[in-house]
Amino acid sequence: MDNRRLTLLGRTAIVACAPYLALKLMWVLGSRIGIVDLHGIGQATWVAGNAVTFLMDAIAALVAYTLTRPGGLRAPAWLLVFPLWMATGLLTLLMLNVPGSLLAGLFVDSPNPMTKGDFIQPWVYGVVYGGFIIEGITLLGAFAVYAHQRWGGLLRRPLRELPDTGTRAVQRILALPAAVLTAGFGVVEILWGTGSTLGVTKADAAARTIVSYTSGCVQGLLSLACALGVLLLLFPRLLPRRTPLAGLRVRVPLALAWTGSAVTFGWGGCLWATQTVAGVLSAGAPPAQGGLPGLVGAAELCTGLVLLCTGAFTLAELTAQQAGRTGPAGISPSGTSRRECPAAGDR
Repeated sequence: MDNRRLTLLGRTAIVACAPYLALKLMWVLGSRIGIVDLHGIGQATWVAGNAVTFLMDAIAALVAYTLTRPGGLRAPAWLLVFPLWMATGLLTLLMLNVPGSLLAGLFVDSPNPMTKGDFIQPWVYGVVYGGFIIEGITLLGAFAVYAHQRWGGLLRRPLRELPDTGTRAVQRILALPAAVLTAGFGVVEILWGTGSTLGVTKADAAARTIVSYTSGCVQGLLSLACALGVLLLLFPRLLPRRTPLAGLRVRVPLALAWTGSAVTFGWGGCLWATQTVAGVLSAGAPPAQGGLPGLVGAAELCTGLVLLCTGAFTLAELTAQQAGRTGPAGISPSGTSRRECPAAGDR
């Protein structure tokens, strides 16, 4: 049943990528379909941006295909985990922000670029974001099934029983400040999403739309969720005994940390870095934000990388411990087959 579900979800994700890939390919080849006005963006910048985003979605489709293959469980973990982490960050915010901004637009009088039609025709947003929502649900759903097949023993383990690792002290030194900073960024993002102009220039404040407001709220809440998940993973035995939280599984705080850190890195740090590079290379590209927004963006890039690296090292240690208990081929010392960590590639 899990294999059939995984195959269905993965193949649906591949199909959901098709409209976006087709549209991007036409724009790279010079088509103007769906374009109203590029607002001074140079042709080279436009083509390069579309080529990069085409490649990113093509990688997502390839990863979805790999998840459904019989040999997918033997694929090197690092080859799948990083693109899926990035996809989680980019797609999760879109899945929440697009319907959220449409709903908020019913109650708040603020411009919505998806319906304004002065840059891209509205039907393009429907095709692209509709495809992203389907892709996000199916791709991340497929990865959830895949992860439980490959690392289910670790994910289902009670958090209080999470074994100590040799680098736990170093993890706390690196990840604890990153979690605290991420929580601070979350509070700032929520303030911006609710209308605050703290550290924002008048020009940037005037350019806000309903999409930027809802994006700030969603990103801020997910940043706070990330900080909570990281703290639970760093201090698993702080959970009170004899309460429902005592039976909390590892997968819950791990999902919070995974999703929140990916959103913080993808929509905070990477967006800031992209705008910075584009502003340097092209006079027609919008400049990167300065002041407090620029500082937050640069810091989100750094904290996202710190959390990614510490998380990768931690999971590598835990899966190595599990592999040591079950044997190199996933066989327990008693001779029975175990699926908790079937191969050294899990690390």
